[in-house]
Amino acid sequence: VLATDFRYTAQARDQAPEFEVVEIKGDPGHWLPGLLPELAPNRLGFEAGDVTYAAYQRMEEAAGKMAGPELVPTDGLVESLRAIKEPEEMEHLSRAAGLSDAAMEHLAGFIRPGITEIKAAWEVERFMREQGSERVPFSPIVASGPNAALPHARPGPRAISAGEPMVIDIGAQVAGYASDLSRTLCLGDGDDKFAEIYGVVQRAQQAALKGVRPGMTGEEADRLARVVIEEAGYGDAFGHGLGHGVGLGEHEGPRLGPNSPDLLAEGMVFTIEPGIYLPGWGGVRIEDMIVLGRDGPRTLSQANKLTQGGVRA
Repeated sequence: VLATDFRYTAQARDQAPEFEVVEIKGDPGHWLPGLLPELAPNRLGFEAGDVTYAAYQRMEEAAGKMAGPELVPTDGLVESLRAIKEPEEMEHLSRAAGLSDAAMEHLAGFIRPGITEIKAAWEVERFMREQGSERVPFSPIVASGPNAALPHARPGPRAISAGEPMVIDIGAQVAGYASDLSRTLCLGDGDDKFAEIYGVVQRAQQAALKGVRPGMTGEEADRLARVVIEEAGYGDAFGHGLGHGVGLGEHEGPRLGPNSPDLLAEGMVFTIEPGIYLPGWGGVRIEDMIVLGRDGPRTLSQANKLTQGGVRA
């Protein structure tokens, strides 16, 4: 049984033909008592991470009117089903990744010194929409100079200058499925610091791409890249996890990061995105989407990267 309101009943019947679609109105206190006798469950699960306490109280009240059932909090039940992608989902994800690749190449040719971050961000968003992206799953990040030290910087009026790091993080959406891609560019010749930091991040990503395998935990995968950055003396400057799953959400399971117990499995799609962020100077992040196969990853992202010296490959 799939219970939803008037806005989605037609869509539900089309996309879930094997389900009985029930149109509901109002909060669970109104419709749940009428649905429970037919289903007669002893235990009723709810998503603990999404249901508010107020909604829980209304469900509890509705269940109490029917002398049961027991309300059971669940965590990651739906997300675990979504983590392994099916062939049709892979097709959508590949198309979304291709849109991001094209947009990154377009933006790299568009950016010139003096263009503001916000203008560059709008240009890449416009390009993706015109090329077929349904929307952008998250606001594009264009962060230059010291702003590049903020992993989730918001584009602003700052003018982009030559010789400084510029982190670009973009995503497209096809048939509801997202992509996620980051590159770090430098207009003109970067300084020795840029070459050093970019080289460390690039080696860290390559170590993860080479070593990640099914059966690893998210923490073990994270260590593949983190140890490279730590040995270079920048461990404290890599403050986020190595990656995250991508699908109907731009951030979903599995999580690759310190203390992550998530088991990586064949058919999962996730990012590999190590970074180094130095306040006052800037930062470098390189991010690709991969699909995990039996013998290792296959990279979905194909946008050009820089060489260690800052020249576009």
